[in-house]
Amino acid sequence: MPTIAGREVGATGFGLMSLTWPHNPTPKVQAFAAMDAALETGANFWNGGQFYGTPEYNSLHLLRDYFTEHPDAAKKVTLSIKGGLTLQKIPDGSEKFVRQSVEQCLQILPPSLKKIDIFQCARVDPNTPIELTMKTLRKLVEEGKIGAVGLSEVKAETIQRANAVVPIAAVEVEFSLFETSILTNGVASTCAKLNIPVVAYSPLGRGILTGQITGAADLPANSPLRRLDKYKGENLDQNLQLVKALQELSERYHDYSMPAFALSWIRQLSNRDGWGVFIPICGSSRAENVRTNGQNVQLTDEDFKSIQKVLYENQTVGERAYPEQRKYLEG
Repeated sequence: MPTIAGREVGATGFGLMSLTWPHNPTPKVQAFAAMDAALETGANFWNGGQFYGTPEYNSLHLLRDYFTEHPDAAKKVTLSIKGGLTLQKIPDGSEKFVRQSVEQCLQILPPSLKKIDIFQCARVDPNTPIELTMKTLRKLVEEGKIGAVGLSEVKAETIQRANAVVPIAAVEVEFSLFETSILTNGVASTCAKLNIPVVAYSPLGRGILTGQITGAADLPANSPLRRLDKYKGENLDQNLQLVKALQELSERYHDYSMPAFALSWIRQLSNRDGWGVFIPICGSSRAENVRTNGQNVQLTDEDFKSIQKVLYENQTVGERAYPEQRKYLEG
């Protein structure tokens, strides 16, 4: 089993965003069932954030309530929490703000219920040297406030600079069959060299790799995906050619779903062809989907060659982030 922050974790993690997203919060009973299913399937690396939800009820509140009812589960879960963003979603890596962010998390989720195993600033503050932010987080580790330090949406150089200050436990970046840029921009190779696990968020391409999106008409009118270049107009039409080709490959495995196929590719890329460890974090608000995501399709060498060919012949187009977020993306 892979390890993160010195703790063994399953090959698939569990993201809490879909349970507390402010536009469509999940009823607590349903959320708890999904969390139970995650542990049942071995997805014991959990990922949350101060901003997943509202200041009054976000993933930290949900975790507090869950671990209050399920105290034994706290020992099983390796917990990663993102913070370091202002209420306006602007990164602030200053010592004062990062310490304040951690303290606020601890007020909501006290260590007596569950320690934060990894804390990471959700984005890099362009106005604060990464070394200063890492020194602050290193102090918080030394004080016992957090277990370890992670990074999120960073470039290879930042990973190297940060790791020189404090050991980096994990690097969280967008990665899927629909978004493979970390394999060519140095992020994945740097993590492999430094033995840092890559935590892949949006491993199903924000839902497009479920096969349920066949055109713009399948996106609800209020879907935030409509604001992303990769999911608009001609870009979407072209990008769906990749999805269609991947779906045809996945149909070799009739007993498994397209999501299981896509997630298995990420997991089984671990320690293959010189890469390091990849752990997809799947966000789902329904227990049955969590169990489906936990299925493991045993891919062959021929499968990997076929997938590589499809990726080469059907390269995606369009920006992957919202316009207001792009200036804070390093990778």
